[in-house]
Amino acid sequence: MKNSKQIEKHLKGIANHRRIDILLLISDSRALTVDDIAKNLNCNFKTISGHTLKLVSAGLVDKNYSGRAILHSLSPYGKILANFINEFKKL
Repeated sequence: MKNSKQIEKHLKGIANHRRIDILLLISDSRALTVDDIAKNLNCNFKTISGHTLKLVSAGLVDKNYSGRAILHSLSPYGKILANFINEFKKL
């Protein structure tokens, strides 16, 4: 069972429209690089890099190394929040 501080950390991780977009984009794919995310969202690489770092710090996104590429995928908590956001959008 998570305490309120742990929940706050996850929620602050998605407390930005760009990070929500990133989380949902990754949820639609298996794994993406920062460059893939930036191109899909038509956004600056540096901006996306900063937001993905915050998502990783919040425990919502995992980084996996594949050769020289760093692939970003959803953590179990990221999957739960992505599902919640998708359901919430339907209301």
